[in-house]
Amino acid sequence: MNNMIEVKALTKWYGANEVLKNVTFDVKRGEIFALLGANGAGKTTTLECIEGLREYQSGEIKVNGKTGVQLQSSSLPQHMKAAEALKLFAKWRRAPVNNDFVNRLELDDLKNKMYKDLSVGQKRRLHLALAMTGGPDIVFLDEPTAGLDVEGRAALHDEIRTLRTQGKTVVLASHDMAEVESLCDRIAILKNGVIAFIGRASDLASQLSETVKVFIKLTSQVCFGNLSFSRHAGNLQGYEVFETSSLDNGLLELLAAAKAAGAHVRDLNIEHANLEQRFLALAKEGR
Repeated sequence: MNNMIEVKALTKWYGANEVLKNVTFDVKRGEIFALLGANGAGKTTTLECIEGLREYQSGEIKVNGKTGVQLQSSSLPQHMKAAEALKLFAKWRRAPVNNDFVNRLELDDLKNKMYKDLSVGQKRRLHLALAMTGGPDIVFLDEPTAGLDVEGRAALHDEIRTLRTQGKTVVLASHDMAEVESLCDRIAILKNGVIAFIGRASDLASQLSETVKVFIKLTSQVCFGNLSFSRHAGNLQGYEVFETSSLDNGLLELLAAAKAAGAHVRDLNIEHANLEQRFLALAKEGR
């Protein structure tokens, strides 16, 4: 896959405050890529620089293709009809309205409704249709499912995955870590104006000292002695709960202690940290 976006040594100042410090990353063709960061980390500024909405002091940005942008909030006139917005963007893009995409997003019946009368979900779908006008190669989506119900989120996620199968590149900004983990091929995490991590969400664990929870249910009570990791007080629906930084050694220790006490394992569950927990751990590192 060739690069659709290349950002090299991007630096941005607001007065005396350096918000981006030599930020470097790339986005591949046909991938869903997320740029994450706590408030003030610089992710919105980075995206606005790439989109051409904001100037920067130094660095280089290459965008290899047509872009479409779905902003988190829209400045569409409240009394503009959905059909009028679609025609306006089509004229601006010098392209026809993509009726196939409009139908897929179930917007056809909403064309004569005023923007102010659309629900949050309907507005999100309209914003995506506007961003896709003219057949962009790269689509920027800022909090695309914020405020949607479960059904609306699932439908929009399906559309985003369809864009990927069509060879489109999607750049996503979202505070919903479950959404990011479900959709994205790679993520980049900004922290204090620098890239603190870039790669697959599942690879983030290798950069952190991650702990794993082990839930074990035994046929009889066991007095666990000197374990090399922590045990949580009490139990959860008959499960003893332990936390270990080494699953290999920790699990062997637990099973050996149970066997020595003559207890049999009735059930065993292992819980790894999710992306949100890993993200928060990275955000707190070095504070």
